[in-house]
Amino acid sequence: MKVFGLIGEKLSHSLSPIIHKHIYELINLDATYSLFQVRPDELNAAAQGIRALGLQGVNVTIPYKVKIMKYLDDISPEAKKIGAVNTILHVGSYLTGYNTDYIGFGRMLDKYNIELPGKTAVVLGSGGAAKSVTTYLEDMGIAKVYIVTRNLSNISHFTKHEFISYAQLSQSPQFDLLINCTPVGMYPSTDASPINNAEVTKFKTIIDLIYNPSCTLLMRQANDFGVPAYNGLYMLVAQAVAAVEIWNNIKVSDDIVAVVYDRIRQHIKR
Repeated sequence: MKVFGLIGEKLSHSLSPIIHKHIYELINLDATYSLFQVRPDELNAAAQGIRALGLQGVNVTIPYKVKIMKYLDDISPEAKKIGAVNTILHVGSYLTGYNTDYIGFGRMLDKYNIELPGKTAVVLGSGGAAKSVTTYLEDMGIAKVYIVTRNLSNISHFTKHEFISYAQLSQSPQFDLLINCTPVGMYPSTDASPINNAEVTKFKTIIDLIYNPSCTLLMRQANDFGVPAYNGLYMLVAQAVAAVEIWNNIKVSDDIVAVVYDRIRQHIKR
């Protein structure tokens, strides 16, 4: 049996075990997926533990996606560009870091037939998710990305893009795509939205990376004005599938991704 898992600081509410359980079942993989809660001062020991325990691979979540990198032997090109790792492959005693959030975001755009070349996008937030999203947008030919953030201490990654304030967003013309990479609207604060109704109408498509609740206030605002809106659950599932592909050197079909997505969506509704 292969052993995989998730390294993080607080993991009690993670959906990763159930997502991976469904993936393994559908691809007939004899594997288990465990949660490894690690204190900040134990991160180096955790990386060594991957080798010592013979884990085939692990995922990494906040707050360790950046800090883990110095303990790895190699970093994939997309993870280097993003500056964060969420997946580690262990072969022999060699640890390689990847970023499957990048892959998962791309698969989500493909599912919803969202094309990027020549388009304009606004990204709300400047954290790790925003880094993965903007890197993918750049690589796939987006014409222009605007970053809207209140946290100006974390902007060095976004030097290629233009920063605008929320006030400037209100006064700006139309855009093609909005991606919310902030936690505004996430459970339990479900009565909050990062933008107002007038700002919602500036976009042709809206993506809210939040998946709990499945329909955020931002998405309801979009629906009220006939703007297509999607949550981040498909990205969450797709990035998990991408990790399984990396760990096992296989390709998982989009049909299986869709089945896992439907199962997790029903699980969240319970």
